[in-house]
Amino acid sequence: MHRDPTLESFCDFFNKLDKTSTKMLPEVYTRDVVFQDPLHRITGIEALIGYFDRLYANVETCHFAFGERQRQADTAFVTWTMTLRHPRLAGGRDYHVEGCSQLHFAASDGPDGERVCRHRDYFDAGALLYERLPLLGSVIRQVKRRAG
Repeated sequence: MHRDPTLESFCDFFNKLDKTSTKMLPEVYTRDVVFQDPLHRITGIEALIGYFDRLYANVETCHFAFGERQRQADTAFVTWTMTLRHPRLAGGRDYHVEGCSQLHFAASDGPDGERVCRHRDYFDAGALLYERLPLLGSVIRQVKRRAG
């Protein structure tokens, strides 16, 4: 199967992203990017850099195992499993969250060709955050067990 080089560069970039490299986001995203996940909606590259600065400030490790990738015209989807370690979540142990990103690309000036202009992540916010918190996590897990 043909791999799209722009999509592969995006995936590679995210596996190198940490608190020391958030200033490199303009290499991947347009200036007017719209980023959305179950918890936030951010508009503009400066706001996105600020968001990732705060997000990665206390993260010890974050890695993505990218799965299926599909691209047609300017729209792409990629599935992933994120492995995250944060000292205040899950007792400081690694934990995994599965998700999917929908990306829209736009032509950009310069040698890189295309950048992401819209990025939307789909994942279970409870699995990422709420279930990892003391007290609240046990309540949410209990509700999920009863509902399931």
